[in-house]
Amino acid sequence: MDKAVLKMLENLKEKTGRSLEEWKKVITAQKISKHGEIVKFLKETHNVTHGYASEIALKVLASDADSTANTDELIVSQYKGKEHLKPYYDKLIAEIEKFGAAFEIAPKKTYVSLKRKKQFIILNPASKTRFEIGFNLKGVEPKGKLEAEKPNGICSHKINLADIKEIDKEVIAWIKMAFDNAG
Repeated sequence: MDKAVLKMLENLKEKTGRSLEEWKKVITAQKISKHGEIVKFLKETHNVTHGYASEIALKVLASDADSTANTDELIVSQYKGKEHLKPYYDKLIAEIEKFGAAFEIAPKKTYVSLKRKKQFIILNPASKTRFEIGFNLKGVEPKGKLEAEKPNGICSHKINLADIKEIDKEVIAWIKMAFDNAG
């Protein structure tokens, strides 16, 4: 299990007032079953911060890498019906490996998180025609292909790709900036 996740779970009761098992009961009683709904509920009703709310949702839904025995299955599942987008993922991983420093690939149910000391990007086959790269680049002005994301979300910026040829020097430069900031 990722060190940051482990630390969050250790501090969960202190930071949120409830243990994971207690949160599971609360969420089950609400009869909500989507990640975004759980996060919204926890943030709005219980004042849980976004990071803790998201981690609780992942654990309750068993939709993170730590909750599955085979993380490769999570990636395969993401590209079901979107197989033509898998080369985007493969190309981006190959480009990031050229940076020369270690990073972690942490698949979730709908996206893959890439981390160093902290998460720097997420790779997401967002629809049948769009591949999305989410960035943690707080304080950086969006320009070029880099768009601002909704405030208080998991990512501060994003780049949408509709063609693998759009993975160019600009996209790699933004990824490298996020990568360096996360180390």
